[in-house]
Amino acid sequence: MRRRAFIAATFGTIAGGVAPSALGGARGRLYTGAAIAFGTTVTVSVVHVDALQAELAISDALAEVRKVDTLMSVQRESSQVYALNRDGFLHRPDPHLLAVLSRAQDLSRLTRGAFDITVQPLWRSFQQAAQGGFLPPPEMKRQAMACLGWNRIEASAEEVRFGAAGMAITLNGLAQGYAADLALAALRTHGIRHALLDTGEFIGNGRRSALRPWMLGVPDPRDEGRVAATFPVEGRSVATSGDYQSTFTPDFVHHHILDPATGDSPQELASVTVLAPTGIGADGLSTAFMVMGARKAHTLASRLPGVDLMTINKRGIVWKSPQFPSL
Repeated sequence: MRRRAFIAATFGTIAGGVAPSALGGARGRLYTGAAIAFGTTVTVSVVHVDALQAELAISDALAEVRKVDTLMSVQRESSQVYALNRDGFLHRPDPHLLAVLSRAQDLSRLTRGAFDITVQPLWRSFQQAAQGGFLPPPEMKRQAMACLGWNRIEASAEEVRFGAAGMAITLNGLAQGYAADLALAALRTHGIRHALLDTGEFIGNGRRSALRPWMLGVPDPRDEGRVAATFPVEGRSVATSGDYQSTFTPDFVHHHILDPATGDSPQELASVTVLAPTGIGADGLSTAFMVMGARKAHTLASRLPGVDLMTINKRGIVWKSPQFPSL
């Protein structure tokens, strides 16, 4: 996941455990823990005066992240999302799954269907075709698109059910942000005020030290060695989506983000970075804004409290909302 190059050199990651750093100052020391979730390494860094409390907080935060991954993976056979996609229904869904499904429907309404978790059959058609070295032919795409429809999901505490055969969902545009929200809540129960969480999406809470905020950098979508923007983050979540993260063709025309209205990848934007009050909000909006295009995305972002946006189109033109943070 190239977007995880975001915070390279921001702090040292200690894989598989918790380790202190001399940084942090009078507020305490910097402690960092890591775990494997969502097919990659996730990290939690906190500044705290008490080592044991920091370690307990990080352990609980990482447990929350792993819980979301276990529930919502599209590939793990034991996950509830996998079972739902396989059977078309799911009895007694976990409350966390219901919460994310509810948020997905809210985002679909807000974006008039630009965000749609039922694009999974369409993604599968591209993946299967790519294995043979080609793009899905029109009939293959037509069959996949017949299975789409965010408003064809019925969800209650008793059951989640698809409204048509062949439907499937992906929560990859929400789960990592939701996991970051749960992890932050776990840290707060331990009295942690200063933290940076990286689940693939980011939350910065408090500051790294009295003189240093948490800093993030957005990679240039066409130059892996270049940073397109660097900015402080405090009290908000950050998510980036880009056409470079997982591609079906080397020219970035066909990639993992798919427009349910056209059955193909949106053509205008190369990268979208969203700052929002919650991880799940930033995560979902970054995907939706890629589909919507710059003008519609910036118009909508201007109406959402606490949301700022930076878009980079395929010609390299950068557009930032007026309050997008800068150094």
